[in-house]
Amino acid sequence: MNEQERAMLEQLKLLADETRWRLLLLLRRSDYQVGELVERTGLAQNLVSYHLNMLRQAGLVHVHRSDADARANYYSAHLPGLIALHQRLAGQMALPASAAIPERLPAVVFLCRANSARSQIAEGWLRALSGARIAARSAGTHPATLHPLAVQVMAEVGIDIGYQQAKHVDTLAGLASAVVVTVCDIAREECAVWLRAATQLHWSIADPVAVEGEDERLRAFRAVRDEVRERVSGLLPLLPSLIAPIHAD
Repeated sequence: MNEQERAMLEQLKLLADETRWRLLLLLRRSDYQVGELVERTGLAQNLVSYHLNMLRQAGLVHVHRSDADARANYYSAHLPGLIALHQRLAGQMALPASAAIPERLPAVVFLCRANSARSQIAEGWLRALSGARIAARSAGTHPATLHPLAVQVMAEVGIDIGYQQAKHVDTLAGLASAVVVTVCDIAREECAVWLRAATQLHWSIADPVAVEGEDERLRAFRAVRDEVRERVSGLLPLLPSLIAPIHAD
């Protein structure tokens, strides 16, 4: 067994633990704070924190300080790490490629505070990566205007979002059965009405608009663009299971 195979085996052993596997499955769907994971698993907080730290050290979990409350952290599944592990396993075991995305899926709504950057980028990525087969919408709790850097960085990867417009969350009230994804911590706190949606997810993504300095802000927008692409790519294969409760109703 070579070094790469041994490292992969250690990661698989890490995931074989029931608690870590449960945590990872939860974080694969949405970002959560430690207290929320404690509530969902029924486990002690110190135990949850211990296993989160192990997953973080293995590069399978990422942590982001909340923009709404700097004392809190959001944990998320680190998709690049999971994808790399999957690819190594597929290569070793000659596993087949993932199944195609189903044709009929409901709308997905992305919410943030200003609806100027993160949610607009997510809307553009979902439309592009799904081949426009999924209705993508975005809105904000305090809408401003579409940020020119959001348009610029998406144009750099060949996606035009210049025609998209910022809008208030109330304009999408008729999409109550949609999958709703909050992409900023502040919007998550302000969109209590959307918590009644059939499927509510959260992605804790830093606000690139808040970054100071012209060059630094542009780099932040590009980093958010790339992170959101990973998030949307990871959301697509999850959608069939996420919409099951909607169809059950």
